[in-house]
Amino acid sequence: MDRLLAIASRIGANARDTDELRLRKTILSAFVIAFWPLPLVWSIVYLGYGEVPAAAIPFAYDVIALASLAVFAATRSFALFRTINLLSFILLPLLLQIALGGFAVSSAVVMWSVVAPFAALILSGVRSAVTWLALFGAELIIAAALDSGLSHSNALPAPLVTAFFVLNIGALASVAVALMATFVSQKDLATRLLGREQERSESLLLNILPPEIARRLKAGESPIADSYDEATILFADIVGFTPLSQQLEPKEMVGLLNEIFSEFDRAAERHGVEKIRTIGDNWMGVAGVPSPRPEHAAAVARMALDMCATLDRLRARGEHRIDFRIGIESGPCVGGVIGLRKFVFDIWGDPVNTASRMESHGVAGRVHVGEAAYELLKDAFELEPRGVIEVKGKGAMCTWFLLRERAAGSADSRSDEGAGRAEQVRPPA
Repeated sequence: MDRLLAIASRIGANARDTDELRLRKTILSAFVIAFWPLPLVWSIVYLGYGEVPAAAIPFAYDVIALASLAVFAATRSFALFRTINLLSFILLPLLLQIALGGFAVSSAVVMWSVVAPFAALILSGVRSAVTWLALFGAELIIAAALDSGLSHSNALPAPLVTAFFVLNIGALASVAVALMATFVSQKDLATRLLGREQERSESLLLNILPPEIARRLKAGESPIADSYDEATILFADIVGFTPLSQQLEPKEMVGLLNEIFSEFDRAAERHGVEKIRTIGDNWMGVAGVPSPRPEHAAAVARMALDMCATLDRLRARGEHRIDFRIGIESGPCVGGVIGLRKFVFDIWGDPVNTASRMESHGVAGRVHVGEAAYELLKDAFELEPRGVIEVKGKGAMCTWFLLRERAAGSADSRSDEGAGRAEQVRPPA
């Protein structure tokens, strides 16, 4: 069957064909190729018993079917190929029944005309099948009306007539099953291919949006907007990347940026940080959004330290052209998806702006921490006071540099010390 379908799929093929049209062409071509020996056997049997007119009709079908296949291969006109074969299916069985003398003595060969609506359903669709089914019904009425005027006799022996009854019923059932099996197998293939495309689309969507947001968007929710009481935002920016990009070849620049941001993405996945976006040489992520989590600040702090480790690895291999600043801050924010095209999940709020300022006012190679994030991190991480700095759009702020995570059991002993150091640099109220 696979070899037959492979041959049939090449007959009349056109690169511009849709998958559906290609399937229909393959089914009809395969049917003509596989079916032609049966009418030839009928023709030989009828001829052997002296029924020359009856023998000519199945032989004529083979000539017409194979000729139409050759014309189809040459012209690629599927409409003509389909129409010729459907007309043959509907007309020739009636003519054969008349030539053999009626319903009973012909083994009700007119039943073969039912192949026409079957084929039309698969090759053209429901509307066409209804038309051909109506023609089949009209043909049965004509056959019944003509039956009383026919001879009801021929040279075929009774056992052969009975055998042909069995053959006609069995062969028609086989044809119906073969047509539907071919259609179903091709449909299953199309369904599997569609499933793969849907999985690919789902994967692409999940690369753009968090899973929770993607499900809501697919369900038709729009706009999507949620408030989050607690989250920690991280910004990382490569220092001096604009002049560096002017010195590098485009492929080298993109390759270097891709290597660094890929490391950031892997770190985000390890620590459960949601990547929001990259713009140029700037990477932004958040923890606690869109799924709330109590340890959001610690997750972002660990990721920031991982980013610093990435910088150390780059320097260890001799890459001294790259340095970056990191800024983090915590607090309430709003997240959502807006717009009609190229959906992006984004977050807004004062902590987002402050985290961005922590990055832009930071120091290369260090993690700059805002006051709210410091309060959440001071017990579990070591932080160095930077003092009071003037932050654009925010005024005077106390900020810290993240150094490292405290060893287990050391948080209690150092929490008071960290708080005291913080008080020393806190501006007066």
